[in-house]
Amino acid sequence: MKIFIDSADINEIKSLNDTGLIDGVTTNPSLIAKSGLNFIDAIEKICKIVDGPVSAEVTATDADTMILEGKKLSKIASNVVIKVPLTVDGLKACKNFSNENIKVNVTLCFSAAQAILAAKAGATYISPFIGRLDDIGADGINLISEIVDIYDLHDFKTEVLAASIRSVQDIVDSAKLGVHVATIPPKILQSMYDHPLTDKGLSTFLKDWEKTGQSIL
Repeated sequence: MKIFIDSADINEIKSLNDTGLIDGVTTNPSLIAKSGLNFIDAIEKICKIVDGPVSAEVTATDADTMILEGKKLSKIASNVVIKVPLTVDGLKACKNFSNENIKVNVTLCFSAAQAILAAKAGATYISPFIGRLDDIGADGINLISEIVDIYDLHDFKTEVLAASIRSVQDIVDSAKLGVHVATIPPKILQSMYDHPLTDKGLSTFLKDWEKTGQSIL
C-alpha cells in the first residue's frame, strides 16, 4: 500500500518526505487556502520536493473549464495528477484527461455506484471518503470494501485511494481490504509510529545498556 500525505504545508511535506516513506501528496482548495500560498506556486514547490504523484484539484464546476484548468495544472510538473470532483462534469473532464494520458484523481466519492462510473471514465485514482461517511452514521470502511471487490471482479485499473482518514485504525482497515493508496493527514501518519510498549521497551534497553558502560563507536 502506498502512502500519500494529505497536506499543502511545504515544510511539513519536506520533513515527512525525508523519512523515505512517502509515495505522493494530495491537496485540495481548502488545504491550499490554509497554507496561505499561491495555488500554482504551492503545487510547483510540492512537486519539487516529492517525486511521486501530486494531486492538484481544479476549482471549476463545468467540464470545459475543468479541462482548461487541468491542462494548465498538468504543465506544472510531470508528476501532477489532476483532481476532479465526482460529478457529471467531473467525469466528463476525467474522460477527456484519460484520453490524453493525463492522470486523474476523482475525489469526493461516497458510493460504489459513483466509483464504477469513475473507473469507466478512466480515472487513475478513486478517492472514497471514510471519515465523512462515518460522520453521518454510514460505514466508510464498508464502502472501501465494496469498491475494492468491484474493481477486482471487473479488473478495473483505477487504484483505490482511501481518503478522509481520521485514525490509525482507518489505515489498518483499509490496508487489510487491499487499497492501493491511503492519503493521510500528517498528524495521523506521525501517530502510526507511536506505541507505549515501544517507548517502554526502548527505555529499558537504554538503561540496561548504560549499565554496561560500553560504547559501539
